[in-house]
Amino acid sequence: KNGKRCSCLMDENYKIEIISPEKIIFSEEVKMAVLPAYEGYMSILKQHIPIVTFLRPGIVKLQKKDENSEEFFIEDGIVEFFNDTLVLLSSSVINKKELTKNHISELNKKIESRLSKGNISDEDQYILNHKLDALKELGV
Repeated sequence: KNGKRCSCLMDENYKIEIISPEKIIFSEEVKMAVLPAYEGYMSILKQHIPIVTFLRPGIVKLQKKDENSEEFFIEDGIVEFFNDTLVLLSSSVINKKELTKNHISELNKKIESRLSKGNISDEDQYILNHKLDALKELGV
């Protein structure tokens, strides 16, 4: 009532770890993560309900606490959010900064080659098409 603002703003950040079989790719606190789930893109903020879900090929976008962002291309993965900690496991995760036109071109060729074989399941075709869409979305 004395006109002072409360300086007790809640910390909005939470811990995220992106892990590949070889190493921890990213381990910091973030404000928000946007993940490519099969149901569509999903945003995770602090105090999100616990969740475990599979990820489709796509772009993981992280809003860091310093307002900068970081983006990763994943071909697959699983994510768990519990107790304000997000763990993303993926056998294929690449920081967007490390992707070159050549790298993307090679991935495109590999995917289009697999799609053109014709003897692939509907599920594989669906996933391969998501990979192509995600690569286009990168805009590298």
